[in-house]
Amino acid sequence: MFLPTTIKEIRARGWEQLDVILFTGDAYIDHPAFGAAVIGRLLETEGYRVAVVPQPNWRDDLRDFTKLGAPRLFFGISAGSMDSMVNHYTANLRLRSNDAYTPGGKAGFRPDYAVTTYTQILKRLFPHVPVVIGGIEASLRRLTHYDYWSDSLKPSVLAESGADLLIYGMGERVVQQVARAMRNGYNAKLLRKLRQVAFMADGAYVDRLDPAHTIRLHAYEECVRDKRAFGENFTVIETQSNLMDPAATLIEAVGDRYAVVTPPNATLTTEELDHSFDLPYERAPHPRYEGKGEIPAWEMIKHSVNIHRGCFGGCAFCTISAHQGKFINSRSEQSILGEVRRIAAMPGFKGYLSDVGAPSANMYRMGGRDRELCRKCRRPSCLHPKMCPNLDNDHRPLLALYEKIRAVKGIRKAFVGSGIRYDLFDDSPYLTTVVKHHTSGRLKVAPEHTEEAVLKLMRKPPFALFEQLNADFQRICRSEGLPYQLIPYFISSHPGCTEHDMRSLSEKVLGKLHFNLEQVQDLTPTPMTLSSVMFYTGENPYTHEKVYVARSQEEKRRQKSYFFGPRPTGRPGMPAGKTHPAKGGRHATGPVKGRPAKDGPAKGGQTTGAAKNGPEKGHQTTRPTPGIRRKR
Repeated sequence: MFLPTTIKEIRARGWEQLDVILFTGDAYIDHPAFGAAVIGRLLETEGYRVAVVPQPNWRDDLRDFTKLGAPRLFFGISAGSMDSMVNHYTANLRLRSNDAYTPGGKAGFRPDYAVTTYTQILKRLFPHVPVVIGGIEASLRRLTHYDYWSDSLKPSVLAESGADLLIYGMGERVVQQVARAMRNGYNAKLLRKLRQVAFMADGAYVDRLDPAHTIRLHAYEECVRDKRAFGENFTVIETQSNLMDPAATLIEAVGDRYAVVTPPNATLTTEELDHSFDLPYERAPHPRYEGKGEIPAWEMIKHSVNIHRGCFGGCAFCTISAHQGKFINSRSEQSILGEVRRIAAMPGFKGYLSDVGAPSANMYRMGGRDRELCRKCRRPSCLHPKMCPNLDNDHRPLLALYEKIRAVKGIRKAFVGSGIRYDLFDDSPYLTTVVKHHTSGRLKVAPEHTEEAVLKLMRKPPFALFEQLNADFQRICRSEGLPYQLIPYFISSHPGCTEHDMRSLSEKVLGKLHFNLEQVQDLTPTPMTLSSVMFYTGENPYTHEKVYVARSQEEKRRQKSYFFGPRPTGRPGMPAGKTHPAKGGRHATGPVKGRPAKDGPAKGGQTTGAAKNGPEKGHQTTRPTPGIRRKR
């Protein structure tokens, strides 16, 4: 049975009152790739009566918010699998014409800043019922953050929304603890002892905390006055979120109150992760959507399998490590193969798995050889500026898994559609195996740029590694007689990238390597990424080195036009009146003014990167296909 979404479905179960009501900005699809389904199923297994209200109408008489009454424990709110602003607007601030998480791909079924909008409505209608927020939007806006769409710093989403509690990161373990703490009513004392939650508190509470286990960040108002204070906050937040055993509670003043963020939990065990994926999902959209058109996000992932969580790549523009964590959490072979068999038994399945992947497809079961060294590590990336000597990048467990998947009855091909980290390659036959057995004809990778200074700010490997990959790929294809293509993706307008850098990229990729590029993504600075901090402050927060920032839409257009549309005229370089910081000039200033334009998608070249494995419990990078998160 699906989780109920209406009074009729609730009464069919014989329930008088619900324990938890979940509101989500996505359509309700009962599948482990969608956060509301996962949280609902986990609470259901604990004996709670749970219902889902998908995409409630916030513009009418608000009947969607009142139709199920008040829950006994709490309302749970998520904007969905993407930040609602990334879902709504392109990088050049134009309103998207579709939403991949809605039947028929139709736009307009969720508000801007959905978490805040939903919460404020529920607190107005049910002032005495606790509201717990989570998912990607709440998680990455838990402290002061740069909001690209208003071109301003915003305080914690807790302060703006009025929510009682925030669960950040992957919330399976935490949401069950929250429900237990609320069994006999809202218990602030118990809830505030939990790890991986955030809440607003007064000065008296903060003064009672142990100074040895707390870190006081610069206040929101100080960050607004001083960009460097905001950058310093980010370095602390990122460092703490990448520790194996973080113990510090973060405190950030907002007005006369404080946003308090407790340390994250340890990574889920393999058994816990298996349990989350093995729950009795219907693995389909709710019947309420019959006849309303396909849901693009579902069509993309319904025949795919996610094999692990986390990413230790630490790319500057990516939110995965901030939300899922740096340390890899892998499913067991038994759980993965069980899901493969369930997919093979699905009606209409023709033998092709669209993706056996994860945030980065080839990090399965990887991690530090000496875990004690990992406990001391403070690096945001295990791969940048070079691979950690303690990293075990053995591909043999993954190759063994691929072989077992290929042997499952009913599987003709199992493709790898998620991004592959070629800077992880060892002496194993991994690339050869993927090209021969797991490529649909196009292998997608993301070098992101060619110029060393830009790649350094992106935390990406040298372009020479991509050139070696290209040579190896072509050699394998010739040897095997395969007419396959290597598809690279690149980013324009990243902090530190000048028009001159984009011209060099164009000359190397289109000229020297003869690639015909399909997609060059114009960077969207999303909350809680190093790239967004550099975009806002104009400097690297770790070194305080000034970086050039292409802020205006004209500067962004010129950078991208080296690949799409008419080439810029005149000498490439900085906008008039500005010089490259390396030559003593100042970095770009003058943010985009006004609200996002609402006149449809941008014309010309494609402005978004390719989605690779669809939604996975609310994770996103800065490069989603319209409505769909692109995983790396």
